[in-house]
Amino acid sequence: MASTIGDRRPKDQRIADTLREAIQAGEYGPGDRLPGENDLMATHDVARMTARQALGVLQAEGIAGSRKGAGVFVRAFRPLRRRGIQRLAQEQWGAGRSIWAADTENRDLVVDQVEVTEEEPAPERISVVLDVKAESKVCVRRRRFVLDGKPVLLATSYLPAPIVVGSAITEENTGPGGVYARLAELGYKPVHFREEIRSRMPSKDEAAQLNISAGTPVILICRTAFADVGFPVEINEVTLDAASYVLEYDFDA
Repeated sequence: MASTIGDRRPKDQRIADTLREAIQAGEYGPGDRLPGENDLMATHDVARMTARQALGVLQAEGIAGSRKGAGVFVRAFRPLRRRGIQRLAQEQWGAGRSIWAADTENRDLVVDQVEVTEEEPAPERISVVLDVKAESKVCVRRRRFVLDGKPVLLATSYLPAPIVVGSAITEENTGPGGVYARLAELGYKPVHFREEIRSRMPSKDEAAQLNISAGTPVILICRTAFADVGFPVEINEVTLDAASYVLEYDFDA
């Protein structure tokens, strides 16, 4: 074990770092049980609370998870690789494939919750970007995505109600190619996208829906889809479990 003389980091953080390095080195694989509080107390000569806090750091980061009465285990879930450019290519949704298919690598991504409202007043932040009057009506699509039995993503789309009313976009199942293929059929084919990314701690409701601890951060992605002449046709606000995703952007210089 490396010397900690002169190391001013809190003991729980040092222990967490040691465990994290062991996981990254393959000493503990997915599903393996990590040393318990008693083991850490003996190995590192610390109090029980310090050992508990060290394990809590790894759980908050999404690296490990606890099982009641069994201990703390290395998380077995394999993160999704979100391919930010390929997934939005017209050849993806234009060929009738879901944009999510670019991320899942043939794993089974399920939408287990869908709520669609055809005419809902637009929040101010949405009306500004969609360039519509405040409180204008929008179609709102709220979904939760589950992968390998674990909730990984919450998504809410806002579209101007006048251009989608009566279309498949207002249905739970929008059909092959999803919303973007249906917009193209309506004469509003997306030709440009803009994504803004930030992160924060989850709200209580987000933590519950994603089944994560309050200390696990979420990634927020706000995507705006534009049709010809810069006309915005959709805003999609996405909340990702940060421990479940790797964001990948692959493009030429």
